[in-house]
Amino acid sequence: MSLPRFMIAAPASGSGKTLVTCGLLQALVNRGLKVASFKCGPDYIDPMFHSRVIGTRSKNLDAYFVEEDTLRYLFGRTAEQCDISVVEGVMGFYDGVSFDGTDASSYDVSNKLGIPVVLLVNCRGASISSLAVLKGFKEFRENNIRGVIFNQMSKKVYDAVAPLVREMGIEPFGYVPKVTDLVLESRHLGLVLPGEIDALKEKLNRLAEVLEDSLDISSIISMADGAPDLHYEAPDVGRIEGNVRIGLADDDAFCFTYEDNVELLERCGAEIVRFSPMRDERLPDVDGIVLSGGYPELHGAELEANVSMLDDIRRKVTDGLPCVAECGGFMYLHERMEDRDGVERRMCGVIPGRTWNSGKLCRFGYVTLSPVTSEGVTRGPLTVKGHEFHYWDSECNGDDWEATKRGNSYRCINDNGTMIAGYPHLYYYSNPEMALRFVERCREHRDSRQDRP
Repeated sequence: MSLPRFMIAAPASGSGKTLVTCGLLQALVNRGLKVASFKCGPDYIDPMFHSRVIGTRSKNLDAYFVEEDTLRYLFGRTAEQCDISVVEGVMGFYDGVSFDGTDASSYDVSNKLGIPVVLLVNCRGASISSLAVLKGFKEFRENNIRGVIFNQMSKKVYDAVAPLVREMGIEPFGYVPKVTDLVLESRHLGLVLPGEIDALKEKLNRLAEVLEDSLDISSIISMADGAPDLHYEAPDVGRIEGNVRIGLADDDAFCFTYEDNVELLERCGAEIVRFSPMRDERLPDVDGIVLSGGYPELHGAELEANVSMLDDIRRKVTDGLPCVAECGGFMYLHERMEDRDGVERRMCGVIPGRTWNSGKLCRFGYVTLSPVTSEGVTRGPLTVKGHEFHYWDSECNGDDWEATKRGNSYRCINDNGTMIAGYPHLYYYSNPEMALRFVERCREHRDSRQDRP
């Protein structure tokens, strides 16, 4: 299948990938194209920004979480609905999960999906030396680097070095001048307040105008159109008979949700019902709930004030309503949560004790997770992949699952047979059986309610 696509990658983090990717996405949208965007790695934040502010269909691509066949499917099923797909790389182009290898790197993803790569080289403090960087990345391994964009370069310097780039067999697609007034604050990528969206859209449209002048976007589109055909098939997944209704927390406090997880729950037989712990008085009529990560610490007062929702969740989850709660959702289940201002707030009261700001990054990175007994939600052995990134800690992190990271193991997660609650974010497509078994617990709960007099 022909799926026009390209990747923006860079030699290192801090090169300007997100700024240029967002500007290009906006420029393509302004040209009337239906655009899909993807982010390499586990990060929720850039895809959420792309969806909310630019309006593109946005997903993650992570070669650590899934095997190549599944990666091709997860890309292809979204890309086929759009005219062009833009993939933003992660870290340095070759940097993967290990210090000495390229597994799960942007390079790895580009190879597995046949994605032409535009290398973004930050030229601050350099001119022709930037070509040495480009040459090194092009020749280090056999790769899909087809072109280059020079960031923080003047037109005068670009006009001088562009012919030299062509001599290297690489297409110079242009330059990005210094755009200090158009830089996106890192806060905006993760936290977009409703009143800021119009201003951010205006900023991105101005950035798109700059890139229309300094980049050869038509040639980038032509390169994307020439990407090789990509063939993929949907992986087999189990499905229950009938349907169950699963409530998904979805508001400004709970917004870190992999849409691929949602799609997999639906394939397993779930109807997803979105609700807001901040605004709704009670849970909808559902057979299970997913409390995603997000920013509950930024909305502590609103969450605490919604007493009817707190009480409803505590009563129903304690009574056996199946629940998956990750990071921010896990914090929300505690008896007490310290908010970002240091104020301790009353929360649901399902998890004993408190969660507080430790002032430092507690855990960070990929993990492989398995339950330690057969009495939990999965009812037996299972391995699923995920990641952690949190500054808040808990008096009750749990010890019902074992996490392994780079050879080191530790216990985490509370699992009482109907509830999985802890800091790790789980990626269901790393093992679709995880989603199926949770849906099965939801069906059991539905059936038990129907059997009650």
